[in-house]
Amino acid sequence: MKWLNRLLKGDWVGIHLAVNVFVATVVLWLLVRKVAGLDPIWAISSMIASVDPDVKLAYSNFRARLTNAMLGCVVGLTVLMVGGSTEWKLPFALAVTALLSAYVVRVKVMWRQAPITAALVIASSLERHTSKLSSIEIGLRRVGEVILGCVVGLLVTWLISKIWPLPETVKKGK
Repeated sequence: MKWLNRLLKGDWVGIHLAVNVFVATVVLWLLVRKVAGLDPIWAISSMIASVDPDVKLAYSNFRARLTNAMLGCVVGLTVLMVGGSTEWKLPFALAVTALLSAYVVRVKVMWRQAPITAALVIASSLERHTSKLSSIEIGLRRVGEVILGCVVGLLVTWLISKIWPLPETVKKGK
C-alpha cells in the first residue's frame, strides 16, 4: 500500500472520482439496461458530468446541469411541437437555446448543457424519421435518462462521501 501512496503522492481525489464513476455506472447500467431495457449511454454520460468527489461541487454541477437541461428540453419540445424538426431548424434552435442559457438563465456552470439537451430532443425525430408524437416521446425519454444520470451521480457522490470522506485539505482546495 505504501507504493500506491508514493505513486499518488497522497492525492486520492482521482481514486475517489474513479470509485464514484464506477459505482454510478454500475447502478445506471442495471437500472436503465436491465430494468428499463434501454441504452444507458445518455444516463451514463450525464452522470459523468455531474459526479465529483466533493459533494458541494457535485451538487453545484447537478443543479446547473438540471437547470440547463430543462431549458434545452423546453426549447427542443417547442421546436418539435410547433413544426417538427428539420436539419435547418436544428442550428437555429441550438443557437436560441445557447442565447437563452447565457442571457436569461445565466447559470454558467454547465451552460452548454442547454443546447446539448435541445439537440437530443430534436435529433430524435431527425435520426428516426418518426411522427411528431413519437419524436416527443423519444426526446422526453432521453431527457429523463439525462436527469436520472444526474440524480444517480449526485446520490453516489453523497453516499461514497459518507462511507469514504475526502480529507478536509482537499475540500478546502489546498
